[in-house]
Amino acid sequence: MGLFESFKKGLKKTRDFVSDGFNRIAASIGFFDEDMLDDLEALLVQADVGAAAAGKIMSRIRADIKTSGDSSRAAVLQTLENCMLEILGEPGRLTIKPGCLNIILMVGVNGTGKTTTAGKLCARFKADGHKIILGAADTFRAAAIEQLTHWGDRTQTPVIAHQEGSDPAAVVFDAIHAARARKADVLILDTAGRLHNKQNLMDELGKIRRIIQREAQDAVCETLLVIDATTGQNAVNQAKVFREVSEVTGIAITKLDGNAKGGVAIAVAHETGTPIILAGLGEGLQDLMDFDPASFVKSLLPEK
Repeated sequence: MGLFESFKKGLKKTRDFVSDGFNRIAASIGFFDEDMLDDLEALLVQADVGAAAAGKIMSRIRADIKTSGDSSRAAVLQTLENCMLEILGEPGRLTIKPGCLNIILMVGVNGTGKTTTAGKLCARFKADGHKIILGAADTFRAAAIEQLTHWGDRTQTPVIAHQEGSDPAAVVFDAIHAARARKADVLILDTAGRLHNKQNLMDELGKIRRIIQREAQDAVCETLLVIDATTGQNAVNQAKVFREVSEVTGIAITKLDGNAKGGVAIAVAHETGTPIILAGLGEGLQDLMDFDPASFVKSLLPEK
């Protein structure tokens, strides 16, 4: 299955919602008047594109109609597509640099699929011939350590873990040294999703980052924020908070197949300016895909 077909299948619920709504609005007379443009904006908001991003898109559509005089279904759809692509920006990629240790720091609130994403990344990297180690740095929940160990067993990946309640930075220290000793290409670190408050979270992530900088100065470090598409605008708020407390370099959006709110990817890109690099389009090991803006937008909108 190609990339576009994977996105089209995974985004079916959102596609049906957006496409049916768009076609219903445009069906009666084939072009858009002001009331229909208002309905289109409401549709985008309902799909969790977000009020700010929807407003930006509709301003562009109205401006293009004023300039060209063309308010046809095809013209409006083309501007809608162009504006979504501009908001999403250039596609980002999670690449492994050869000849050095690559560290991926997984951050995000509990329940977003952070640990599952770490496990799926293990499967992906191993299939590419890389040697991987997992570090269970979420020591505040026994279930988190158990879940990561399960993924380690499933993908035959060593897991460095301490007891529940131990110092996460100590786990990171040991994981880095284990990765060095075993000549691993990639070290994936699972971190706590929710601590007592924002300052507590900032302090913990800062401590982990200092350990990485001290013990693995020559490593390539990515901080991957994992958000859950089914939480809608809460995902946008989470992205904002984690960008404040950590140096997020990329975003993974999970559960895009879970409901008709897949438009949240556009809201997150608009509000954070951080590249979306991974998309979770299903439960299988192979359903973690590189996020491709063109395939995403094409899958979201009705055919021209």
